[in-house]
Amino acid sequence: MRIRTVAAAVLLLTAAAGCSSNTTAATSAPPPAAPAVSPQQSAEASAGAGGLPPKPDEAAVAKYVAALDAIDKDIVHGKPDTAVSRGRDECSSIGQGKAEDELVQLAIKRFTSPDHPQGFGPGKAAKILEAVHANICPTF
Repeated sequence: MRIRTVAAAVLLLTAAAGCSSNTTAATSAPPPAAPAVSPQQSAEASAGAGGLPPKPDEAAVAKYVAALDAIDKDIVHGKPDTAVSRGRDECSSIGQGKAEDELVQLAIKRFTSPDHPQGFGPGKAAKILEAVHANICPTF
């Protein structure tokens, strides 16, 4: 995107200076290169304060679901996409710097199932929070 913007600006400057015969200096200079950004820096920048982490790949989802199933099989209850969405929301709260007890309360509210409409209680919610942090947003 930046390269196109710079190229368009160079073309506009060249067209504006069309009367001048010395346009080679403006057109022969290469556009500035975009700064190199690692995938982790990109994820951290997009997450920002309270932002969502990127969606995990299939391997990370499998590991996350296994961690949740080890706590209680009913947490995921056959809906891994929902579990990932809830985990990413929990990561947003982690990124906002909320206190541990508040994060546990949010996990109780977020992670529900038909058999646990009021959540899984503080003990399991704390373990869910650990699984989320370890598997969905370890850099938060």
